[in-house]
Amino acid sequence: MDNTDMKQIQWFPGHMAKTRRLIAANLKLVDAVAEIVDARAPLSSRNPEMDSMTKNKPRLVILNKCDLADEKATQSWINYFKNNGIEAVAVDCKSGRGLKNILPAVKNKVLAELMAKREQNGMSGAAVRLMVVGIPNVGKSTVINRLSGAKHAKAEDRPGVTRTKQWVKLDKSTELLDMPGVLWPKFEDQDAAVRLAFTGAISDDILDIETLAAKLLLFLANGYPDSLKERYKVMPEADMSGFDLLESVGRKRGMMISGGEINTERAAITVIDEFRSGKLGRITLEMPQKRD
Repeated sequence: MDNTDMKQIQWFPGHMAKTRRLIAANLKLVDAVAEIVDARAPLSSRNPEMDSMTKNKPRLVILNKCDLADEKATQSWINYFKNNGIEAVAVDCKSGRGLKNILPAVKNKVLAELMAKREQNGMSGAAVRLMVVGIPNVGKSTVINRLSGAKHAKAEDRPGVTRTKQWVKLDKSTELLDMPGVLWPKFEDQDAAVRLAFTGAISDDILDIETLAAKLLLFLANGYPDSLKERYKVMPEADMSGFDLLESVGRKRGMMISGGEINTERAAITVIDEFRSGKLGRITLEMPQKRD
């Protein structure tokens, strides 16, 4: 991503190992798997072990937080997944945009063959059971609460909140099995780990926030320079490092401490928070043609 020094990111709390076992043990209870990813980093936010963990179960990929992602990039990702044989839909769990497309996609496309067989065998009234999986902080619990119209699942803006499985009945025809968020034991791709850190999927407690913000600013300078100009009045130049950009943000925002130094920690927290909340605009951190 860039050459800004940063220690390797690794985060795998003990309860996540339990989740891997839960997924394997409960697969036989469901008809399909809905995998929720972050639309800003659709490939980095997919657990690479999910294919093996869910085996041959039919799959739907839900690109959540599409309101924060580049709209054209999101469509490119939907096409990418479909070209690889996986149905995909984009949703915004906060506003509810796109949520109405999830169940029709499951029943009419992902499980079309199963639904036809049930119809032939006089079992059309049997409930569809869907396991909902994803890494931490992709909005899994909020999607489930939106679909059900009630607060069944805990939903907070920090990773690792859901710790146990729970069944959520939407209606007579659909039941969801909500699973805790699960990462994988070792991040081989540190660029992917950094993207997850940008989005908040990895606990901020293990990160150097200033280095992380410097990396994000350098990415924005190269891919979305207008976001820096509009939000911080910072004009990126070719020879500026991530830390140069961070200091510029701090200076423009008047984040000074005694002795005329710039409070880069405060500036870093601001940059990360404003990226995550969408105040820097609609930004996608990776594109399919670069990762295919």
